[in-house]
Amino acid sequence: MKFLKKTTGIFLLLLIAYMFIFSKDSSHLHNYNFSGGVKDYKIYALTIPQNLDFCGEPVPLEDSDVYERIDRELHVNTYWQSNGLLLLKRANRFFPIIEPILKSNGVPDDFKYLALIESGFMNVVSSAGARGFWQLMKSTAKENGLEVNENVDERYHIEKATQVACKFLIDSKERFGSWTLAAASYNMGKTGLEKRLNQQDSDNYYDLLLNEETARYLFRIIAIKEILNSPKDYGFNYEPSDLYSLEVCREVLVDSAVTDFVDFAKYYNISYKTFKRHNPWLRERHLKNASRKKYIFKIPEN
Repeated sequence: MKFLKKTTGIFLLLLIAYMFIFSKDSSHLHNYNFSGGVKDYKIYALTIPQNLDFCGEPVPLEDSDVYERIDRELHVNTYWQSNGLLLLKRANRFFPIIEPILKSNGVPDDFKYLALIESGFMNVVSSAGARGFWQLMKSTAKENGLEVNENVDERYHIEKATQVACKFLIDSKERFGSWTLAAASYNMGKTGLEKRLNQQDSDNYYDLLLNEETARYLFRIIAIKEILNSPKDYGFNYEPSDLYSLEVCREVLVDSAVTDFVDFAKYYNISYKTFKRHNPWLRERHLKNASRKKYIFKIPEN
């Protein structure tokens, strides 16, 4: 009973606040240009393209479950406008780094969208401990030659992490026979995917009963690919100047220890924050380098 009274009281307070706010002059709403103003804003059902593919492998839209899954992801990602616009902005900065690495390794260009949905091109850390744009686990990174310790974590090095991702995907393609299944294995692991394929006697991603995350995984990639390839068709309007650009940097070779990156940054007339933003794989304020390993630092020219 006390809980009910408390809840009712909160509701009444919110109702009063709502009435007060919207009793005010709303003429400021006319400053927004949403096809006639906020008052006329409407949500429309999307027309799903008749032909979709991932890495040239067709999406079987004639399957009603497949159709509804892509329909869901296109609507969710179209109407999550703020996130979609930020993905567009960041993609403009980082795709030019990733694309030539994928091409040189013979990995289809569509996999750049995998990296985008994995991290949103932010150096996030998953609950499982995966890190960086490609969300690499520590074991995977070290097995493929990346340096991972408290001082240096090359999972945050976009070029090196992309090389590791390419190696994983090529191996998965050879193992499972399709780029679609290779992408699924990136999410749930090669062993986990192989187990599901054997259990369900299938070799087709779209026929598998999977956990919710992996079941949505390919459809999210395909939806983001579709939206980013035709942003205006999905309501995203912007000027080229609105997108984030890649800053021009020069490379500095270092083969010794660095006692303090704050002083190092000052030497190049940049802040420590700016230095770290361009070299996120350096995890501490100093570099241990007793072996005199060669590292390349990025220093912005502007």
